[in-house]
Amino acid sequence: MKRADEDDFHAYVSAGMERWRRTAYLLCQDWHTADDLVSITVTKLFRNWRKVRVADNRDAYAQRVLSRSWLDESRRPSRREWAQPEPPEVGWSVPDRIADRESLARLLKTLGPRQRAVLVLRFYLDYSAEDTAKILQISVGTVKSQSARGLETLRATAVSFGS
Repeated sequence: MKRADEDDFHAYVSAGMERWRRTAYLLCQDWHTADDLVSITVTKLFRNWRKVRVADNRDAYAQRVLSRSWLDESRRPSRREWAQPEPPEVGWSVPDRIADRESLARLLKTLGPRQRAVLVLRFYLDYSAEDTAKILQISVGTVKSQSARGLETLRATAVSFGS
């Protein structure tokens, strides 16, 4: 890689790193996994930098890589959650200022990986249905149906959590 390309890559990654990390966290609900996803994304961007560099929309390309990486990771058996016989020891309390964030995280965990990805892209990152479809490589109809079903699930779950 030429020095100018390398500088361009470093500048691009530095500018997008925090946004990618927050987005990855919303998808997977775990900061360590989010960091892994961002690392995978940066590696894939580096490997394909010549193509990314000339892409019409670098951010959409990077978001596609991140979203697809999450979906790939969520399919791995090692990423599945396992119930524990005993709850973990309670040694600290959650600060009030993040209670809403934890409620949202709990709600998002009730969704499947694809629905979660669709809702994060559509409503957190404010992508259109068409852009979301391109990023996830699914049809616009699938984006719309996954959005509707995901929102319906969130509403029903929010009501049951509230009771």
